[in-house]
Amino acid sequence: MADAATTEPGRLRVIGAVLAALLVAFGAVTAWQVTDRSSAADAVIDRSQPLSADAADIYRSLADADTAAAAGFLAGRDEPRTVRRRYEKDIGVASELLVKAAADTGGSSSAREQIARLNQQLPVYTGLVESARAAGRQGLPLGGAYLRYASDRMREDLLPAARALYEAETGRLRSDYADAKSWPWTALTTGVVALGALGWAQRRAFLRTNRVFNHGLLAGTAAGAVVLLWLTVGHAVARADLTDSYENGAKSLQVLSEARIASLQARGDESLTLVARGAVLTASGDDAYEASYRTGMRKLIGGDVTASGEPAPDSLLGRARSLADGSEGRDPVLEAIHDVKQWQQRHGEARTADVGGYYGQALAKVIGEKGSARGSTGESFDQVDTALRQALTHEEDDFRRAAEDGRGAFTGLAAGAAVLAVLGAAGAVLGIGRRLSEYR
Repeated sequence: MADAATTEPGRLRVIGAVLAALLVAFGAVTAWQVTDRSSAADAVIDRSQPLSADAADIYRSLADADTAAAAGFLAGRDEPRTVRRRYEKDIGVASELLVKAAADTGGSSSAREQIARLNQQLPVYTGLVESARAAGRQGLPLGGAYLRYASDRMREDLLPAARALYEAETGRLRSDYADAKSWPWTALTTGVVALGALGWAQRRAFLRTNRVFNHGLLAGTAAGAVVLLWLTVGHAVARADLTDSYENGAKSLQVLSEARIASLQARGDESLTLVARGAVLTASGDDAYEASYRTGMRKLIGGDVTASGEPAPDSLLGRARSLADGSEGRDPVLEAIHDVKQWQQRHGEARTADVGGYYGQALAKVIGEKGSARGSTGESFDQVDTALRQALTHEEDDFRRAAEDGRGAFTGLAAGAAVLAVLGAAGAVLGIGRRLSEYR
């Protein structure tokens, strides 16, 4: 081989082999890295985002079940069938999603651990709720204690496990996004090296033969340039669309899901304030559930119950509004902000009645019938939940549309790069062969 390279035909053969190898390597590396990023984009759309959404729905269903259980207990023997059906539906949805998550969660040990914890604790919680419901229907004071203990299990065991599951799946979503958007530097570098080698070979041929064009080498250069340009532009488009799907879709979905959960927990605290009737206090002697309600409201909208004007920028609804894109996404959030403020006002009236000793008035203000003269906090909560659900639906559509566009930018790139690289290698070999024929 060393001897062959000392003659011009031998050197040409080596050059031809190197050029062909570089072009084939460029096509192979491009196909590999594009396939890897396309698979990550598939995972974003078909696996990690749906699993993250399911984890958020598990959390929401559990929080809503706790809220419905408290509302049903407050109603006593007059518990509306709709409230009971809502509780049963929430427990059913959470159970079904846990089964689905167990099947789809893959190799995540953290997710599997939280799913096992949820499956273990959920029957304990539902058993306590049924005990509370049975005692409450008999007018036994023990019912309130059962319900408080059930709510404690929900808040100390179930919801933290659901939160950990949500964070694990959201972390995997971010990881899949990072994999899908990372630049294919190895392929880009190989492509630049291949084009540089082809340019050097053509310049060498020109200096030795004074011929401007070698058609084979020119074809190989064109094929390599097309692949490199396609790779650069295609990945840039995919990256931009995937970034858009995260910034204007996935991120909004996360904030809205957290806002919906915060509103559910605040509603549960509000109901438990009337169930406990001052039996559970903070270290400073305040009603623990009322303090938790106020904390949740500050997280949701900022300020206090008499606040007016805009939500705090760092509050959940403030962030949701800033992330909302267009009137279809922004209007439901603005409606939710208005309804939360109405809820705060009605809650203040209920607290005033309760502290003043008018428990019946406070109860009516919290669980009163829809359309009652002055409205209830339950009605306001339902309006908030409906608005947030509408906003979630819109953001889900935005996410999927942008993510599908990003995934679509990879379509055909891996196969096209492989084919063009092989054609380019063939062209380079033929071009060198043309030069070799002059020595025969």
